Amino acid sequence: MSKLRSTRFGRRTTLGLLGAGLAAPFIRPAAAQAAWPEQTTIPDILKGSGEVRIAGFGGTMNDAQIKAYYEPFEKISGIKVRAFPGSDPTKIKAMVETGNVEWDLAQLSRGSIMNLQKRGDYFEKIDYDIVDSGVDPAYRFEYGLEMLVWAQVLAYRKDLVKGEPKGWADFWDTKKFPGERAMYGTTSGGFPEMEFALMAAGVPPDKVYPIDIDKALASYEKIKKDVIKWWDTGAVPIQLLTDREVSMTTVWNGRMAALQAAGVPAEISWAQGLSKRDAWGIPKGAKNKANAMKFVAYSTMAIPQARIAFAIPYGSVNNASNEYIPPDRLAVLPSAPDIKKQLLNYNYDWWIDNREAAVNRFNKWLLS
Repeated sequence: MSKLRSTRFGRRTTLGLLGAGLAAPFIRPAAAQAAWPEQTTIPDILKGSGEVRIAGFGGTMNDAQIKAYYEPFEKISGIKVRAFPGSDPTKIKAMVETGNVEWDLAQLSRGSIMNLQKRGDYFEKIDYDIVDSGVDPAYRFEYGLEMLVWAQVLAYRKDLVKGEPKGWADFWDTKKFPGERAMYGTTSGGFPEMEFALMAAGVPPDKVYPIDIDKALASYEKIKKDVIKWWDTGAVPIQLLTDREVSMTTVWNGRMAALQAAGVPAEISWAQGLSKRDAWGIPKGAKNKANAMKFVAYSTMAIPQARIAFAIPYGSVNNASNEYIPPDRLAVLPSAPDIKKQLLNYNYDWWIDNREAAVNRFNKWLLS
């Protein structure tokens, strides 16, 4: 299946909200080899011929998808998969507007899909009649289907922090937990972590949305001098932890696997993290729309979803997937029941509606 691989992967850009954009080593622990879930049959409605062209984020995410999705789907459905790196909503916008739609399916964030759709008709509706019933309703929306759960969380170095910080009040408490910090900024088109600022100020997770921007900025002010880096790519906080430049940082959970595998004494605190998701979207006018929909349905079945969790520490959108994941692996996934209940669901709707005001206010505050 080497034809699925690409020798060069570009970093995705953003329009609307960022998706995962994460990279971690392809992980298939020896202890889990025998448990790698196999699937020998699928509903006839998911079988076919021809091809489907899928745009993903490249890198190790592509490696994981080849093993978990692409190769098994080709074998079991009869539909060839052609993989393309560099999924980008701006490219989809241009493809649809020019009528030259080169992709049948794209991995994006829910926010990117919704933001584009607000501007015009850029995506096909999802045929939920063929989607597995185990896919949680929370992950379904009209023009896309979420297929990967990840988390934006607190990470810390155990050798620099005494005790276990839990939640954003601890992150903000530089007396109890001394050391410099790093947080996500806006230079790459991302969005400030205002949710964390509000929870640090004592706002309960279920009261975070709608975000009080004034209150969030006032909370940020209390920690501004301790934040030495407003990072813009997932590699930055990992490097800062590795080099002992910060004792705590916000981080994308998938990045931590490589750090810990390398022996760096760093841990994740899941409490009050943000649960985010990537989604499949079918560009309007896709030449192989039917095959794309079949792949969407297949990849969100329980076993394919479980395979991704073996490969990379992201969570499943299918409630039945946990039955196929060993307990030790499940314990590090953001969709695990004990972890999921500690996370706040990211409100893509709020950010789409308030993006410009929130980002402009944050940038003005940061430069003040």
